Amino acid sequence: MAAASTTTGAGDNNADLPPPPSSASDKTGFLKTCFNGVNALSGIGLLSIPYALSQGGWSSLAVFLAIAVICCYTGILLQRCMDASALVTTYPDIGALAFGRRGRLAVAAFMYLELYLVAVDFLILEGDNLHKLFPGAGFRLGGLRVGAKQGFVLAATLAVLPTTWFSSLGVLAYAAAGGALASVVLIAAVMWVAVFDGVGFHERGRLVHWAGMPSAVSLYSFCFSGHAVFPMIYNGMKDRKRFPMVLFICFVVSTLSYGFMGVIGYLMYGDALMSQVTLNLPPGKVSSKVAIYTTLVNPLTKYALVVAPIAEAVEAALGVRKSRLLCVLVRTALVVGTAVVALAVPFFADVVALTGALLSCTATMLLPSLCYLRVRAKLGYKKPWLETAACVVIAAVGTAIVVLGTYSSVKQIVQRLK
Repeated sequence: MAAASTTTGAGDNNADLPPPPSSASDKTGFLKTCFNGVNALSGIGLLSIPYALSQGGWSSLAVFLAIAVICCYTGILLQRCMDASALVTTYPDIGALAFGRRGRLAVAAFMYLELYLVAVDFLILEGDNLHKLFPGAGFRLGGLRVGAKQGFVLAATLAVLPTTWFSSLGVLAYAAAGGALASVVLIAAVMWVAVFDGVGFHERGRLVHWAGMPSAVSLYSFCFSGHAVFPMIYNGMKDRKRFPMVLFICFVVSTLSYGFMGVIGYLMYGDALMSQVTLNLPPGKVSSKVAIYTTLVNPLTKYALVVAPIAEAVEAALGVRKSRLLCVLVRTALVVGTAVVALAVPFFADVVALTGALLSCTATMLLPSLCYLRVRAKLGYKKPWLETAACVVIAAVGTAIVVLGTYSSVKQIVQRLK
């Protein structure tokens, strides 16, 4: 899942999203919309995709492609739900249109929890990669020994904390828009390590690894979780009829970039791949440092965007939106909470897999299919049997991934904590 994909789309009311552009001059053209879509799907999943491939084996690429196709199709289902009512502008609105207030709350709950875990993933990622650069940077705090990785998680927390105190996130939004460029730089740096720094493509890998398949599928699901932002992108288009083509282009570009990174990473390191491919890169090489520093910058710029919708919802629920001090305290508490979870469960791949299985899969497969079937039934639309069958199959596949992937991820986390 891309972080950018969730930052603007989460919320249980329209206040959590920027309102649709008010005039034609404010709306985006085809190319800019495609860029926004690619940026929505680009994120930290690029780091874990080689590890996902090593968990499932080469045959899991077929599952990867199937998930990409499914998520593209369910994006179109969300568009159809929005076309059913002019009042629908956000993903929670779609839930409300389909299932009333409970639908809105369910969609919002899944989105907020996904945002929270993505923020946790950011801090774990920062700690892992800074530890890769400076492995001996531990220190003592009074009588307590703080390891290098834990220290860097705390440092990253302190770095992002002030950015969450501002209600206007315009500057950070522009910084986060560089996610697509950062993805290109990351792929190029890893490729450079393989071709010019002596690593090569010598690993053959395995055809299939059934034991790791649930983790692989969960991580694949995380990569394509951009549905929270799709309503905003759709509302902002000059020509909404071209939205299916936008989705097609965005998913093709994202699938190729994710697939390319997964394949070269697996050929480089095989079953020795770590949770983030940057952790496998040879230390001391300039290309390795470029890859790691590129990896480090993105979470720092996107963290506030991820936390903001959660903070706004909490502030609204507590009725403290008009108190600057109380808003700062709420946001500080949220940041501290993510740091505590990151320190308690510092397992990047497992937390990402849990996010992908339980939350991303629900948002990209289950909810779009169920909401569309419900909206179609309420409005009395014709019911082509093939479309109904596709939605039912997608919902069944999504349920299977949620159950098996969540069980596998939780099991892995519990085993690591022992």
